[in-house]
Amino acid sequence: MSDYLTYVWRPVTGGRHAFPIAATKAPREERVKAFCGKEAGAADLHDRSEVDWIREDTCMRCWHTLTTRL
Repeated sequence: MSDYLTYVWRPVTGGRHAFPIAATKAPREERVKAFCGKEAGAADLHDRSEVDWIREDTCMRCWHTLTTRL
């Protein structure tokens, strides 16, 4: 198991998805892919509010993918 963060959960439109940590460092104009395959703009991973977290459901495909990898 890594001592470093390897993924991050972000509430983007359509759900709370898990993204590789590298996605948070992508240029804002690029598209990034969650573990479930959902694509989002890199800019959408930043500056999310608590309300965004409450509104979006957790993506169970991301959840399952991560639980089988750990």
